[in-house]
Amino acid sequence: MPRRALDNPLVPDLLGLLLEGDAHPHHLLAALKASGEARATAAHRGTVYHTVTALAEAGWIAPLGREREGNRPERTVYTLTPEGRAELVRRLDAEIRDPRREFSRFLGAVARLGALGPRGAESALTERATRLGTRIAKDEKRLAEAHTRGVPRLFVIEAEYALMLARAEHDWLHGLVDEIRAGTLAWPTAKESA
Repeated sequence: MPRRALDNPLVPDLLGLLLEGDAHPHHLLAALKASGEARATAAHRGTVYHTVTALAEAGWIAPLGREREGNRPERTVYTLTPEGRAELVRRLDAEIRDPRREFSRFLGAVARLGALGPRGAESALTERATRLGTRIAKDEKRLAEAHTRGVPRLFVIEAEYALMLARAEHDWLHGLVDEIRAGTLAWPTAKESA
């Protein structure tokens, strides 16, 4: 199996899911898709199955046996090995310690915001802020429900972090829109932008 498969960003997610309990690849795929937007985008059947095979060949997970549910085909159930747990810990530790700049599609678009012109930028940023505000409200509600149900904070700490980032972006968007409306954000003239 090519080493590249072990560099897949899904590796820590898959190892983390197996830390929570033994599972077959189909269950892992479903859990990834249910866990959030970013993971769902990266999680495809072929990618998950290919990565699971690479993890097994690396000795980070091991097959426990096969199970069948109803009329579905038999599926191999995997468990996390001590080597896999050590690799998960190593990767998580490195990710937490290293504040890398992560490039998002939004950051790429913001870098070229001037192409929209002041009115187009104002409109696009306002719509994003509105949509983000709606998402923040839903996420706040889900997080409050989790706390009410007694879910330990450690189990939802990533939701807290994502909410904090979304709130900061929301505030930044509103501030930028205010600058555009006030005319205090310098915009290049047609000659300067050509």
